[in-house]
Amino acid sequence: MIIMTGHGDVRLAVEAMKAGAVDFIEKPFDDEVLLSAVQIALDRYDQAGQREAEVTNIREKIKTLTAREHEVLQGILAGLPNKTIAYDLKLSARTVEVHRANVMTKMGAGSLPELVRMALLAQLPPGK
Repeated sequence: MIIMTGHGDVRLAVEAMKAGAVDFIEKPFDDEVLLSAVQIALDRYDQAGQREAEVTNIREKIKTLTAREHEVLQGILAGLPNKTIAYDLKLSARTVEVHRANVMTKMGAGSLPELVRMALLAQLPPGK
């Protein structure tokens, strides 16, 4: 949304920006100002589309996890060490390590921070 007005004030500009306006342009304006605002709006729209595609992709990967892998993922997101996750799920620490490796592989995460970033994008709640 790009707002163009002949009678703008600070209050109106602030309200427009809070409502999601990309720019607030007062008349008269140069054509380049409008073209620049349109380009910024298109870039933001493009970025939003890419982010939405990434979130969809992450959620599809999460659906490939088994119930146990999902439980292990919740423990990881809660910041629990493997031994604590194992104790909570009544598994051996080695079994948790295997599930954790499977989660990392299925999610395509190269590191723990990347896995957490994916979970945040997909808006997964942390475990217990």
